[in-house]
Amino acid sequence: MEIKLSPSILSADFANLSRDVKTAVDAGAEYVHVDVMDGHFVPNITIGAPVVKALRKETDAVLDVHLMISDPDKYLDDFIAAGSDIITVHYESNGDTAGQLKKIRAAGVRAAVVIKPKTPVADIVPLLPLCDMVLVMTVEPGFGGQGFIPECMDKIRELRKAISDGGFPCELEIDGGAKLTNTADIVAAGADVIVAGSAVFGGDIADNVRKFHEVFRTGAERAEWVK
Repeated sequence: MEIKLSPSILSADFANLSRDVKTAVDAGAEYVHVDVMDGHFVPNITIGAPVVKALRKETDAVLDVHLMISDPDKYLDDFIAAGSDIITVHYESNGDTAGQLKKIRAAGVRAAVVIKPKTPVADIVPLLPLCDMVLVMTVEPGFGGQGFIPECMDKIRELRKAISDGGFPCELEIDGGAKLTNTADIVAAGADVIVAGSAVFGGDIADNVRKFHEVFRTGAERAEWVK
């Protein structure tokens, strides 16, 4: 099982976004995490589909687009057309989550559902057959640089068990507070895609990416779920 890194551009230098993304991808980052916030669903505003479209022209890496927005139904077509490879919708957002996942998949894009820290894993288990990936927020969504919520470790284990027991071929991503010091534990608990922002884009980007992959190997060696 390959553990993948999805650096969050929320922590990149937006004046040199293409450069920072290229540096991370060239160093081995498998995905590029794009945090879309609308100032309504979460108390922050970031970027929209035009930035995804611009990134698409600059990289062949997997664009992992996380929609922290209300009314995702209104914007799915825009993010699909912009070139997203993965589109993640919040279970807590309004609209028909199952219908959103189906629409994303029908467009040839990988579909994912995400839950906030306080949302029970059981709520999204019925959606796993429609998912290519599922995301657990390990901080409250809205701002970068927060600390990992320790109680979320049990949610990762519970979701990994649900995926394994059901035989669902979906990845398990975590977003929030991942550092070099705690990522081995996160991987051992069941995550196979790690979103990291400041821990990647703060300092030497290429060196940070390489160090994350070293930690991935350590975590995978301790994880019974890794085959």
